[in-house]
Amino acid sequence: MQLTGPEILRKMQKNKSGGPDIIIEPFDLRCLGSNSYDLHLGDTLRVYAHTIPQGMKPAIEYKGDISKHSLRDWFNTTIEYRNFIREPHDFYNMNPQFLIDPTNPEHHKTVEIKIPETGLILSPNIGYLGTTVEYTETRNLFPYIDGKSSIGRNFILNHHTAGRGDDGFCGQWTLEIKTLYPTVVYPYMRIGQIYYEKFSGNRLPYDKNPNSHYTNQAGPTIAAPVPVDSFLKEKIR
Repeated sequence: MQLTGPEILRKMQKNKSGGPDIIIEPFDLRCLGSNSYDLHLGDTLRVYAHTIPQGMKPAIEYKGDISKHSLRDWFNTTIEYRNFIREPHDFYNMNPQFLIDPTNPEHHKTVEIKIPETGLILSPNIGYLGTTVEYTETRNLFPYIDGKSSIGRNFILNHHTAGRGDDGFCGQWTLEIKTLYPTVVYPYMRIGQIYYEKFSGNRLPYDKNPNSHYTNQAGPTIAAPVPVDSFLKEKIR
């Protein structure tokens, strides 16, 4: 059962144990909706370094006028742009040289990008790790985030299957951002919504689970190495 906006507000007050079930910081009543709270994009992005083709920029500062931009802007030099014209396959993100091995920490080294107030143009060929401005804590409820309808209608994806949180999760939310077209984003723009649902059963709070990877995360947080569970070989024989 999903919480309404007024119920979210009520859950931010003290519960029977003396503390609130929901913490959202910073909080502004103008961002509270009918059954959600609006979340905002932080001013920092991260990109996995080896996914950026040599000589290319991971993003472009927006100049406020589309006529001032061209394909050349994605390249550091004219020579590198000409290399792209001659050998485009070397820059194509389907090229296996840009693959991500989820088990390899080396593939999770990042380049940090600040989003200027004038805006930043994101590439549809790059995946970006962003963060919410808001820090949240959730107790006795199931939180999850999704894009606002206006974000979806601009073909901005703000998470890849990882929009579900956990009872007991504390931290800022890392966003896995992808765009369909070159798209401008701005610091502190509304990027999504957080929802809360009730659940049944005994609790296993995220922040008390020793197998949790991302409790108290702050800023765009890289992926923890994905384990390959060899013990399953014995179970499926």
